[in-house]
Amino acid sequence: MTLRLLAVHAHPDDESSKGAATTAAYRARGIEVLVVSLTGGERGDILNPQLERMSMAERDLPGLRRQEMADAAAVLDVQHRWLGYYDSGMPSEDGSLPANSFASIPVEISGEALVRVIREFRPHVMTTYDENGGYPHPDHIRCHVISMFAFEKAASADAYPNAGEPWQISKVYYDQIFNYPRTKANVDMLLAEEPESPLAEELAEMLSWVKDRPDRATAHIPVADFFTKRDDALRAHACQIAPDSRFFFWSNDLQRRAWPFEDFELAHSTVPTRDREDDLFEGIEDTDDSLDTRDSAHRPLHTNEDTA
Repeated sequence: MTLRLLAVHAHPDDESSKGAATTAAYRARGIEVLVVSLTGGERGDILNPQLERMSMAERDLPGLRRQEMADAAAVLDVQHRWLGYYDSGMPSEDGSLPANSFASIPVEISGEALVRVIREFRPHVMTTYDENGGYPHPDHIRCHVISMFAFEKAASADAYPNAGEPWQISKVYYDQIFNYPRTKANVDMLLAEEPESPLAEELAEMLSWVKDRPDRATAHIPVADFFTKRDDALRAHACQIAPDSRFFFWSNDLQRRAWPFEDFELAHSTVPTRDREDDLFEGIEDTDDSLDTRDSAHRPLHTNEDTA
């Protein structure tokens, strides 16, 4: 049996900033990984003033983001699918969203598209966002809603009977990578080693941003060997990730010593679990007790084709 992981994200670049080292680590084990980008990130801003392809970004930002997503997927060695919806952007002052944007589409419609992906790819584990979306962007919150809707409906023979054979995902995890314990461990080590760091004020601000978040992580995945690949995937999204981005405040050497994990919260499981896990696939057994995923090959899944 080849194990499969489905990682559902709101925009291109989210897959590289949230759990990229984990997906890279599982690919190194031979586990199939499919990243789904629910939107194309069309309403994003150019966040890197040093961008080499600035002329293209100004002319065709959606096209550039598709190219950058393909580059990041190649770095991580993952399959990729666009669900095909349009970035909602941040809500206007009256709370309204652009017509036909992702967060304005009825869940029953956009959810079916993800149900089809689940039933075709047949993942054992799915990662997504919690009910807060990681931060209150409409697409991130809707990512949670759509993911959990599709998780339930994909397993039901009564739901969307023309969308493929039902499939029950064994485990669902919420990304909890931006948590206080991880941030504090890295900040504390950096300031202990560089007490006069010019980043002290920004680091304090970063801590204040996460200090009130409850620590909900139940799975701490050891992925220190894949931090460099994570960073390479991040840099592939050059229009969004500047060289001096906060993602690069501390070295990978420091992170490997301070917090060599990526963190997730178990949301649902059909298999026995422990209070603290170090493997998202823990408890998922091969039916013939001969599981060995190290040499399994990619099985293409309409890579980079829109679903919606």
